[in-house]
Amino acid sequence: MYINIFLYLISCIFVLLTHSAMLLNVYLHGNTESLTNVIVLATAVILLDFTWFIVMRLFRQRSFAIDFLLILILNMSVIFQSCFGGVHLSVKHYITCIVSLVASKVGFVLCRNHKWLQMQKKYVYMAIGILMVIILTLTGSRSMWIEIGSISIQPSEFIKPLFVLACATSVAEQQNKRKIACFFVVYENFALYGLIMAICLLQWWCRDLGSLPTFMGIFASGFFVRICYPKAKFSKKTLITAGVILLIAVIIALKFAPVYVQERLHADIWNDRSGSGWQQSHALIAIADGGWFGKGAGNGSLHEVFAYENDIVFATISEEWGLIFALVVIFTIIILVSIPLINPPRSYYHATMTAGVCAYFIMQMSLNIFGSCNLIPFTGVTIPFISAGGSSMIASGLMAGMLMASQSPEIKNPPVRRSTQ
Repeated sequence: MYINIFLYLISCIFVLLTHSAMLLNVYLHGNTESLTNVIVLATAVILLDFTWFIVMRLFRQRSFAIDFLLILILNMSVIFQSCFGGVHLSVKHYITCIVSLVASKVGFVLCRNHKWLQMQKKYVYMAIGILMVIILTLTGSRSMWIEIGSISIQPSEFIKPLFVLACATSVAEQQNKRKIACFFVVYENFALYGLIMAICLLQWWCRDLGSLPTFMGIFASGFFVRICYPKAKFSKKTLITAGVILLIAVIIALKFAPVYVQERLHADIWNDRSGSGWQQSHALIAIADGGWFGKGAGNGSLHEVFAYENDIVFATISEEWGLIFALVVIFTIIILVSIPLINPPRSYYHATMTAGVCAYFIMQMSLNIFGSCNLIPFTGVTIPFISAGGSSMIASGLMAGMLMASQSPEIKNPPVRRSTQ
């Protein structure tokens, strides 16, 4: 018990020291017009730290490692977003981070009992269907956004945690096979295949193919954990068939991709710096100008480029804080999603759920960073917890709560339904 308390206090001190060191750097080297702005930012960050340390103790958990990493990375993002173009507290992003923390505990509570979750699978599919209908009817002409005054909501972001739950499975579910022709199949898997096809069509219709690799990454992780579950006969026929179908789908997608996608696939950013290469060329220049240690908080120029706070935020951080610090931030998120690998979940359902969450975080980060650095076509997706964006931040918080639930599961049998006869 005393060891746990000691480790808890050490973790609290580490988080506080990290944020304090960043705030001191802002004070000494940042583009600060007024000391008041630094004081307000520091007060907001430290207050959120202490509040979260108290809230954490209200929940019974076996491990608080993900909680500490979450508050560490979220308040780092508050400092980043509050310093782009000059030091001032980004109130909107600060509130979004608080909502993300609340969402993490909602995800934790809802996902602790895997047997209860399995019984809600039909409602997960229904929720995804409702969100799809909302996107098709309320977002406007082939769009992903709902505009309510000055607030923009992207319903497709909330499909991602639901899709993770749809992909999660148990050993018992995968043992319930039926024979069709010469194949032994699980009916639920066919429903999942139909769901990913519907998502692909939705993304194409809404001209948002940049997020499609994220959904495909979640689906791929779910597919492999479904056919490779413990003590099961590995189906080579299923794997080969799925591989052939996937290859054909990729070829068709590349062949009939929209014009704007074809332009990004073959863009020369340096010869088209005022067009399709605008963001990437400026991002690469900013990373080079920032060097290893950066120009100082608020002293960069990339904040004048469109989507500097979300789509190319890795380059914006690199310019002002340095490439080393930007990589440290990314490694912190990687550690957060790697915790379940160090402490394996107690149920196979939680393990498959965790695989989907990890696939989401890794794929989303890779698309943003590699796209900004012109290593892959630019997709315009966010870095979880770092980029500005309410819908993405809340969805990421929910999935962080899923990781917490996998580390502190609640093992209960589902309630027995008594006959009324």
